[in-house]
Amino acid sequence: QVQLVESGGGAVQAGGSLRLSCAASGGTVRNYNMGWFRQAPGKERDFVGAITRGVGIPTYAASVKGRFTISRDNAKNTVYLQMNSLKPEDTAAYYCAGSQWSMGPDLRTWNYWGQGTQVTVSS
Repeated sequence: QVQLVESGGGAVQAGGSLRLSCAASGGTVRNYNMGWFRQAPGKERDFVGAITRGVGIPTYAASVKGRFTISRDNAKNTVYLQMNSLKPEDTAAYYCAGSQWSMGPDLRTWNYWGQGTQVTVSS
């Protein structure tokens, strides 16, 4: 059973940066597609981006492309979400997820989830 633990959330002003971490246990992140999602209060959980298993090719939602970067450290068994040029609309709880097959926004296709970490961006 893969367990995921996010960290690195916090409060930041608009234009600032944060790096979220997703540490895995019970499985190797290199063997899974790893995704990031976010959920603002009263809204659905949305796809932010993902990185493929193996070679680690990332893909991003249009709303974050060019500002966010997903990377993976196999030695630390951790996936990262570097967030730059943050905007107030990026405020949400951020979740990482793992799947052997999915790389898309359908929550049902992701098998493993972390507990989330809160990001708050003030204007």
